[in-house]
Amino acid sequence: MCLATVIKKSDGTAIFKNVSRIDVDGDKLIIRDIMGDEKLVEGKILMVDLANSMVEVDCK
Repeated sequence: MCLATVIKKSDGTAIFKNVSRIDVDGDKLIIRDIMGDEKLVEGKILMVDLANSMVEVDCK
């Protein structure tokens, strides 16, 4: 199983680790980790790097 780390583009900090799913609802991202914990972030996905399990977002 491949899990991702979601990072904030502006400063490179990790928003969430061990991410198994991201749902997009307009300008909202519902990010879920392997344990089922969720985080709601306003923003957009800028880049998905599958080889390095990284998702870069622009968030408010």
